[in-house]
Amino acid sequence: MSNRPTIRDVARQSGVSHQTVSRVINGKEDVSPETRTLVEAAIEELGYRPSAVARSMAQGKTHTLACISPNLTDFTFASMIEGAEVEARQYKYFILSSSASDSQTFKELVNELVGHRRVDGLIVINPYADDRFQFIPKDVPVVFVGASAREENICSVSLDDEKVAYDATRHLIQLGHKHIALITGPMEEDCSRDRAEGYRRALDEAGFAFDESMVVEGDWTATSGQDALLSFLEQGRVLDAVFAQNDRMAIGVMRAARDANIKVPSQLAVIGVDDMPLSSYFDPPLTTMRQDIPRIGREAVRILLEIVEKKQSKVCGLKLSAELIVRQSTLKKGGE
Repeated sequence: MSNRPTIRDVARQSGVSHQTVSRVINGKEDVSPETRTLVEAAIEELGYRPSAVARSMAQGKTHTLACISPNLTDFTFASMIEGAEVEARQYKYFILSSSASDSQTFKELVNELVGHRRVDGLIVINPYADDRFQFIPKDVPVVFVGASAREENICSVSLDDEKVAYDATRHLIQLGHKHIALITGPMEEDCSRDRAEGYRRALDEAGFAFDESMVVEGDWTATSGQDALLSFLEQGRVLDAVFAQNDRMAIGVMRAARDANIKVPSQLAVIGVDDMPLSSYFDPPLTTMRQDIPRIGREAVRILLEIVEKKQSKVCGLKLSAELIVRQSTLKKGGE
């Protein structure tokens, strides 16, 4: 038999009804300050801890949010989820993190979470990587992360990818580079297409013709960056700079350059996106566009909770900026 104190023990200790204790626990405002003080003192003295299940049933909420990502190992995704968890705890919510590598797995996972009312809302990372966005129930609070929502009734948080790429490419142009190659992420992803557009806009404004042969599609891995540079070299492409759409591909480019006896940055300037924790330790240290990845997760939780708590009815699309971090992998054309 358990000796754990109950809500009736708290009521007896404080001299009020158990309904009043329940109102105090659930933060209701129709309780006098004096009564609230008595109840809180009794809770502290008895060491009472409300049942999470009973509390959820009473409030009609689980105080749990689900964050579904294509995987849980990618640095960017993991950082977003970490930011989301930190923010959720501030509001006494929990984050249930799960991965779905394809749309069918995503559909089954959403049905399990939403159908059994295990969560109050969803955060979906990379909703357009495939057709998973089609399997979001219309009556469930949701925020998309990593891409601007195409649907009119869904909020989203993402990096301003077009501007990030524009700023990165413009940095290379201002250093005097004219033959700038682009290595993209998978082009079915919105962020890859937006970054490609930013690259193209920067070239156009500088009066440089866009050359499709100077663009290679990667897959976010260092290996794909390495292979992309090797492909350019095998084709005899003349290039003095590379914009890789993330840091890992940029690192692959620098590795391939070293193997080919191409000096970075005097012969080839390289810039990435993200500012991974080890970016400043590479040889040479990597110039990159720093994005506050955990903040994306924090903002997603903040917006989702406003929807869950019915404090916000307006649809929103938040785009965050990135900061240019100049290191030794880029250099003024002709510099030492």
